[in-house]
Amino acid sequence: MTKLADNIKVIAFDIFGTVVDWHGSVSREVAAMGLNVDPDAFALAWRAGYKPAMAEVMQRGEWVILDDLHRRILDRVLLDFEVDDLPEDQRRQLNLVWHRLEPWPDSVEGLTRLKKRYTICSLSNGNIGLLTDMAKNAGLPWDCILSAENFNKYKPHPDTYLGVARTFAVEPARVMLAAAHHSDLEAARKCGLETAYIERPFEYGKQNPKPVAPWDANSLHSTSIVDLARQLDC
Repeated sequence: MTKLADNIKVIAFDIFGTVVDWHGSVSREVAAMGLNVDPDAFALAWRAGYKPAMAEVMQRGEWVILDDLHRRILDRVLLDFEVDDLPEDQRRQLNLVWHRLEPWPDSVEGLTRLKKRYTICSLSNGNIGLLTDMAKNAGLPWDCILSAENFNKYKPHPDTYLGVARTFAVEPARVMLAAAHHSDLEAARKCGLETAYIERPFEYGKQNPKPVAPWDANSLHSTSIVDLARQLDC
C-alpha cells in the first residue's frame, strides 16, 4: 500500500453519486415544490435521461454543457409526469438543483484528509459553473475543478482521463480516479490510471440499493471517501 500511496500524485473524483447524493437531493427538492408527483421516481427519470441525451449529442458531433442537457431532459420528464403548467422561472430554478446537490456525510472529511497529501480535483461531465457552485454550496475542498468542459469530451472518452494527467504534467499512472461506477473506472484503467471504487449502495435511493461488490481490477476498494483516505495513509 505504501508504494501505491507514494506513487499517486493526483486523485480525480467522479462527482454525481460518488461525492454528492444526487438522488436524495433532487427528490427532496421536487417534494418541496409540491408538484404532485412521486419525487423519487421523478429524480430517477431525470437522471435516466442523462446518458441517452449525452449519446445523442456526441453522435451529432456537438458539444453541449450539462446544464443545457439537464434542461432538455427536465422538459421531457415534466411532460411524462403530466406537469404541463410549471412556469419558466420555476423550471429554471429546478434545473439548478444540480448545482445544489448535498455531499455524502463522509465526503468533506475524506477529501480534506486526502488534500493534505494529494492534489484532489473533480472529473465530471458536469460543466464548470455547475461544479463550482456545487463546491461552494457543499464545502468541497477541491484544489482544482476539472470538467468534461475543459476537454470538450464527455467521459468515458480517453481525452478526459488523460486530460487530468496533462493538466498536472504527470504520467497517467500517477493519477487515480475515484468513483462509485465500475464502468467509469474501467475506462480510466484503459488509459493507464489507477482506480479506487467508492461504495455508494444508496445512490439511487434506499428503495433501490445497488450492488457494491469489489472488482479485482481496481487498485483500491473503499466503503467511503474517509476509508479511501485511511487506506492511503491520510
